[in-house]
This record gives sequence, C-alpha cells and structure tokens, in this order.
Amino acid sequence: MSPIARIFAAGAAVAALATAGVAAAQNFSLNPAYGTVNLAAGFTPDPYVVNVASGGRIDSSRTVSSSCRGFIADAPDVRLNYRAGSLPLILSVNSNADTTLVVNGPDGQWYCDDDGGIQGLNPALRFGSPPSGQYDIWIGTYGNASNQPAQLVISELDGNTQ
Repeated sequence: MSPIARIFAAGAAVAALATAGVAAAQNFSLNPAYGTVNLAAGFTPDPYVVNVASGGRIDSSRTVSSSCRGFIADAPDVRLNYRAGSLPLILSVNSNADTTLVVNGPDGQWYCDDDGGIQGLNPALRFGSPPSGQYDIWIGTYGNASNQPAQLVISELDGNTQ
C-alpha cells in the first residue's frame, strides 16, 4: 500500500471510530420512549406520574458529564413541555432500584442527580424558578441494570418528591 493510501486508510479508521462514539450518545431529538407530557403551572393531578423502565446502555458520566451518573437509553424516556408559573418544578423518581435522573432543560443545560430524593436511592431535581419549555428526561440505573420498573414523578409541591 502506498504512503498516501495508508494515510487515507488511517483517516477513514479514525473517522469511523469518531462516528461510533457519537452514535453511542443519548439523543434528545429522538422520540421519547414513554411519551410527551404537556403541563402548565398549577397542573392537576399533582403529582403527575409516568411509569417507565429505567436504564440503558449509555454511561451518562461519559456522554453528559463526569458528575452525571447512571446508564441511560438513547432516546429520552419522557419529554415534558412545561409552561412555568411562580411555583418550583420538581422531577423525581420512585423505584426499588438504584436510579438516576438526567435532564436536558429548555436552556440547553444538563441536570443530573443520583440520590437527592427523600427515599434513599431515588433521585430528585428541583428547579426553583423553572424556565418554560422542553425538558428531555432520562431515568437511568446506577450500574448497567436495565429495565427496572420506575415512576417519574412531576410536581410543583415540595412534599411530593420521592
């Protein structure tokens, strides 16, 4: 193989590896596995609960942030379109498994929690002054255990966090 052919072959190999890494990342443009929820401030019932299966093959500490824990799916589990008011927005998970929470907010920022809920190994995120818009939500598992039953709990009342 000529030197030029080797350079092109090496470049193609690097491009293939780079593309494989991108393909393994979560993708908030995909349709959510458990649907889209449209809520406005003052919604009822509060809490609003969505049943999901947690986990996936993607390590969020490698694709989102090193401080973000858990294995998540490619597509969001739930997409929340939220019209904010004066109340906080609280996203939490209720599960017997050790779950994590990964959220891409309307501001394009990533928010993550591992054990911030009130019941042991369940995560919770509280947005004190939440922006209106689209929240893409993944419920992960700590470790690579997938398909663990879980509930995403959406509330504006502090006492409803899991």
